[in-house]
Amino acid sequence: MQTNFTAAQLQDPRTQEIDRILRRCVHCGLCTAVCSTYVLLGDERDSPRGRIYMMKDMFERGGPASPEVRYHVDRCLSCLSCMTTCPGGVDYMHLVDHARAYIEQTSQRPLKERLLRKLLAEIVPYPDRFRAALRLAPLGRPFQKLMRRLGLKELAAMLDLAPKRGIRSPKYSGPGTAITQAERKGRVIMLAGCAQQVLRPEINDATIRLLARRGVDVEVAAGAGCCGALVHHMGREEEAIAFAKRNVDAWWKVMSRGPIDAVVINASGCGTMVKDYGHLLAGIEGYAQRAQKIAEMARDVTEFLAEYDLGPPKRWSSLRVAYHSACSMQHGQQITEEPKQLLRDAGFTVLDIPEGHICCGSAGTYNILQPELAEQLRDRKTANIASVKPDLVAAGNIGCITQLATSLDVPIVHTVELLDWAYGGPVPRGLEGYKQFVSDVPEPEIPKVKRTLQDFLRA
Repeated sequence: MQTNFTAAQLQDPRTQEIDRILRRCVHCGLCTAVCSTYVLLGDERDSPRGRIYMMKDMFERGGPASPEVRYHVDRCLSCLSCMTTCPGGVDYMHLVDHARAYIEQTSQRPLKERLLRKLLAEIVPYPDRFRAALRLAPLGRPFQKLMRRLGLKELAAMLDLAPKRGIRSPKYSGPGTAITQAERKGRVIMLAGCAQQVLRPEINDATIRLLARRGVDVEVAAGAGCCGALVHHMGREEEAIAFAKRNVDAWWKVMSRGPIDAVVINASGCGTMVKDYGHLLAGIEGYAQRAQKIAEMARDVTEFLAEYDLGPPKRWSSLRVAYHSACSMQHGQQITEEPKQLLRDAGFTVLDIPEGHICCGSAGTYNILQPELAEQLRDRKTANIASVKPDLVAAGNIGCITQLATSLDVPIVHTVELLDWAYGGPVPRGLEGYKQFVSDVPEPEIPKVKRTLQDFLRA
């Protein structure tokens, strides 16, 4: 793609990167076939290629972003399916990141949008605030119809996503170390996260149990928190950088006390973000090198376990598990086979879902900010899941789990919860009725018969 930036514009390193990205696009349109919003809407402006044209014009012109550009960029899920498909290696992820930051810096959103985005940014990344907000959700549910009539569909969507069951606290939230009771084989840092530890604290608990049971010390660093993805995807770049710097500082302190094998992350959206810390903090004095090191050490929990010998499972199952690969897992991190193979090794029958590359509509806060599109994508995904007739669904991202749980007819749990169960942990919440389909594997008996020298030679 030919660009038309001025010499003055190209003095800016950010514009230089934007220029490099744009020049790789050859207008082929292969991205349109895999774009979730284009598949739904059929509007070129809601495809990666269309958005690239609009972003290019916005950057070249300078000045405030237009409402039209803002509208169509806002409708992008950042699922990154386009990047998986693109033959030219167009870095759409960073291009749209730049666009969102530019839009927030140069354009004035309507008051309702500004307030909603500020509300999400000030509550969701902070577990205590988020937990308190969710406890108020039952008070708002009777007014959901009224909210929609008043044009407050986003607030109604928030209430739809809020758990109907009571909010639990994690058994282990840190900071501190969960020390293995087995022979010590490794030491990792675990990102405790923000929304996940409120919505599904059992995911972190299962991760710690599974790793500690298999010889890995698990560190939850004091001072670490939200990865920054939520605010980053809303164009709030400075806040995202602040979250990233806080985590780098916290994890570096832990790393200074002894070797760390990996920074383990059990929410794939967070994993995609942390693996990009080197880019996000590039050029920031005192952080660039450390951020790059941490990005290189970041591993999804299934990515880490795939390189680790879990041994034989303690329980064997006949359950049919539909594996939903989050966009941030398969496109953001390019992790596709590891979670499924781990589930197979643990005894589960793993089912692939049709149209697996299409987003479920969660995408961070997308299911709140774009509720109509998110609902269409959710219903499309659940219909595809139902078509393979699973007993349950496994996924590796809290956003997807929360989004799909609202419309599935079968339970959905995190992949690591199933692995923890198979390797000796408790039955995951919501699967109590499935215990009859899981049986303990008998421990092998060691014969106590004396063997002669001839026996050994014959063997």
